Amino acid sequence: MCLRALLLSLSFAPLLLLPNALSAQQSHSGPVDLVLKSGTPVKLQFTKTISSQHANQSDRLDFVVTKDVDVAGFTVIRAGTLATGSVVAVKRKRPAGMGGDLIISVDSVELTTGENISLLARKEFKGHSHTIRMGVVMAVSAAIYLPSAPVFLLLRGRDSTVLKGTELTAYTKTDSLLDVRNLPIPPESPSELNAMMEFLPPRSLNGEGREGDMLNLMFVSSEDDLQNAFARGGWLKVEQSKPQIVWHLLLQRTHYAKLPMARLYVFGRAPDFSYALPDPQSIVARRHHLRIWKTDRYLNGVPVWVGAATHDVAIEFVKRKFRLFHTIDPNVDAERDFIAANLAETHHLTREEYLRCSDPVYEARTATGQAYYSDSRMLLLELNGAIPPTIVATQVAGK
Repeated sequence: MCLRALLLSLSFAPLLLLPNALSAQQSHSGPVDLVLKSGTPVKLQFTKTISSQHANQSDRLDFVVTKDVDVAGFTVIRAGTLATGSVVAVKRKRPAGMGGDLIISVDSVELTTGENISLLARKEFKGHSHTIRMGVVMAVSAAIYLPSAPVFLLLRGRDSTVLKGTELTAYTKTDSLLDVRNLPIPPESPSELNAMMEFLPPRSLNGEGREGDMLNLMFVSSEDDLQNAFARGGWLKVEQSKPQIVWHLLLQRTHYAKLPMARLYVFGRAPDFSYALPDPQSIVARRHHLRIWKTDRYLNGVPVWVGAATHDVAIEFVKRKFRLFHTIDPNVDAERDFIAANLAETHHLTREEYLRCSDPVYEARTATGQAYYSDSRMLLLELNGAIPPTIVATQVAGK
């Protein structure tokens, strides 16, 4: 009797365990929720240049996501996705020296699941005002001839211009519940360098959004190491202050080595550093020069910078603009390679590598209309502030 009962219990055991097995299977294969929290940053860039001169309230705007947004090992927003927004308010440049204003907002972006989520970002861009300068001119005019002073109230400021590539950070508006089965898993070892090259603008822009010099150099370096390397190479930081420029130009004339450069922009920003290496035989007319911008990327924890280098070879008077311009050597690759050779002599250069740009530039013109050509490669230069001991010993022995 006991043996029969034992056999019956064994035969029914799988049936008794079946509900638990089914329950476990359902919990494993069922939806697993992931929360994309509100306030998660989303890195964006403007896809086109806009200006208070032409923009209108409610104009639609597009922005491109420049970095994957990953949560718990899943990509929830992919780099390259377009976010949408609009122009909230516009003020044209006005009399009394007042500049134009633009207010923009970012509204939404698409997730990798195909859903749209709301974003928060609102920013005001102000054009440069001339109110103080107008007041000074009016005061001087009033001292000379009082009735002429009110005429200067008609002077207007500058338009507000937001350049293509200007960086902006938006934030997710609310918590979003996502099903992980619909989310891609990011690569195990994503290349930060490749990701940056994909969204790096190929050329700089002038203040009106006209494309100019190409980006042909990349530096992997701390800020101190970067500055020390160029200082050891004999490079000078050009001056930015207008009173200093005028004063030094009057005093030094053809020996003025820190002559400023026309302002160009990358990521919507002016350069962090502008360097010149003048020709001793023709300091004002001939000089090697480059502009350098810091990116928001890092390689192995070291900041990444990009640069645009050209070689000024002469000064030309442009009649239609009634201005003097430097003319450049159209072979900008030669200047790129010259800078690498110059920094190699400082013994700070530890790595050189040519990179292929995602948006090639083979022939183009500067913002002032001068033609140049290139093989469209960017040269990566890694700098280290520590001078090798053998070099130090050689320098000490030579003294």
